[in-house]
Amino acid sequence: MKRNLHAGKKLSGGFGLNSFTEEECDEIHLATLEILEKTGIFVEDEEALDIFDGGGAAVNAKKKIVKIPPYIVEDAIRSAPPKLFLAGRNPKNDTILESNRVGFTTFGEGVFVIDPYTGERRKPTRKDVANAAKLADYLSEIDVYERAVGAHEVPQEIAQIYNAEDSFNNTSKHLFMGAFSGYQLDKIVEMATVIAGGKDALRQRPIYTTITCPVSPLKLVKDTCEVIMGAARHGIGVNILSMAMAGGSSPVTLAGTLVIHNAEILSGILLNQLTIKGGPVIYGSSTTAMDLRMASASVGSPECAMISAAVARLARYYALPSFVAGG
Repeated sequence: MKRNLHAGKKLSGGFGLNSFTEEECDEIHLATLEILEKTGIFVEDEEALDIFDGGGAAVNAKKKIVKIPPYIVEDAIRSAPPKLFLAGRNPKNDTILESNRVGFTTFGEGVFVIDPYTGERRKPTRKDVANAAKLADYLSEIDVYERAVGAHEVPQEIAQIYNAEDSFNNTSKHLFMGAFSGYQLDKIVEMATVIAGGKDALRQRPIYTTITCPVSPLKLVKDTCEVIMGAARHGIGVNILSMAMAGGSSPVTLAGTLVIHNAEILSGILLNQLTIKGGPVIYGSSTTAMDLRMASASVGSPECAMISAAVARLARYYALPSFVAGG
């Protein structure tokens, strides 16, 4: 089992970026609670609306707007586990996510590859999915594997099922991969259950964590709700990962974007905890600034690095495992 080095912990040496004081985190948290209570979140899925309603939120069924009292949000933060065990198919690749430990993974999703034999720039195939998993499996610096590319020659409505098969078969590390619907999540978990040796075995040694993304600003769309609720019921982790763009789908100021980001993640965590209290969740981010000239996400920019550092600090403030874009 791997327990990686601590990041940001007060030691005798090392490098860290402390983006916020405790008081500044308090301010972001209070602004987030105000948005969740006064503005609310758009929730597209009917079952999710019922769960929020049963949990004490104010639900406008016609407009599908959920307004959430602060105490419910804070209860959900407290009930979410601060530590996650990520099992690999090979136990030597087991990984622990806990306070201040930092590790590395690949990131998805590459929509083109350069053919290693012809130099051609082309769309990925199932073979590329398998080869990417093999490469990540070989690299000792990669702690867990997030599916790096997706196959384009298969029906895209069920593509993640093919991607899961090719990833599971070619890595001995823990697999992170989004399921684009509740149906696909069920099928991927079914694969993981067979590999692990049964439902109980999968709960003891969870070899798979799913990923889902709220839609900015402030929307939990149907597939996101299905995946968040499904992960809780299956007993597997879900990385709730916002992809807000400052100046596009969120305020141009980084502080404003962080508040929107935080509201989206905390609303997803609340849905997960209202579904099954204590379900494993990860506070995720691929939030960045919009390139106003190109109208595209400026991944790899200084703003992305600043937001990622701030998100990691917020996750630590909430005592939750985090997953952020590295550039």
